[in-house]
Amino acid sequence: MSENKITLGKTLRDARIAKGFTLDDLQQTTKIQKRYLIAIEDQNFDELPGDFYVRAFIKQYADMVDLDGAELLKQFDSALPSTQTQEYVDKVNENNPETRSQQRKVDDRYVKLRRTIPVIGIVIVVLVVLVGIWVAASHNGSNTKKDNVDSSSVSVSGSSNKSSSSSKSSSTSSKSSSKKAKTPSFKQLSTTTSGSTWEMKNASSKPKVALSASSSAWVAVSVGGATTWQGTLSSATSHTMNIPSSATSVTFKFGNAPATKVKVDGKTFDFTSATATSSATSSSTSDTTTTTTSSSTSATTTSQVQTVTLEFK
Repeated sequence: MSENKITLGKTLRDARIAKGFTLDDLQQTTKIQKRYLIAIEDQNFDELPGDFYVRAFIKQYADMVDLDGAELLKQFDSALPSTQTQEYVDKVNENNPETRSQQRKVDDRYVKLRRTIPVIGIVIVVLVVLVGIWVAASHNGSNTKKDNVDSSSVSVSGSSNKSSSSSKSSSTSSKSSSKKAKTPSFKQLSTTTSGSTWEMKNASSKPKVALSASSSAWVAVSVGGATTWQGTLSSATSHTMNIPSSATSVTFKFGNAPATKVKVDGKTFDFTSATATSSATSSSTSDTTTTTTSSSTSATTTSQVQTVTLEFK
């Protein structure tokens, strides 16, 4: 075994110990099985699922212990499996958002074309029918005016008044509907040393969640106790998903909370905001309790690893 390989494993192990993490802690946070973490530290790369996962797991491990994963891979490149194997290339293409995006665009165009053709035909038929009705109505209106000018004038005047009343009623109804629309809002319900619980009012029937990060950050999303998505974000990647209408809450697990950004239905969910958290505290609580809560909130919002639950009301 070369000196480089020994140095790579020892570097990761020493960084983990310095951060106070156990292998179980890393397994829970990164979702990488413990036996793979041990294999990485012992340089037994053959025990990992494949060449692609060697570099992916090492980078994720390094990022979680505050090492520069990309720089570490570059430094010990000669000690790692080749990136030119067919397995590695296939896996990268599979996970490349641009490749998947281009394929989806082609598929979407084909589907849209198939859907558009019958719709255009229906629209043409409807237009022809409407034009025929309008021509018939105009012809009948002309005959009626010739027979009884006074009666037609009264009828036109009455129709005009009704149209004006209908327009006013429609305008009033539209204004009333716009006033009833409520803006989504977030409120903190409780906080602990490992995370917090929030409430979201006026959420849509299927809330849309958008995840992004300013730097490398691992995130897991659970609905109804089951993990629906997990992965590592960076400043160049993001992830969106819709929460099922039957769900009453969603739970986020953040490996690097300060660097992670969350939007729900297009509104920023600032789960690390001390101001938003403090405002959720009851105004009737004593000064001492408020001080204690603020201190606890500060500790929570600055913690890298957090578990945040958002309940929909």
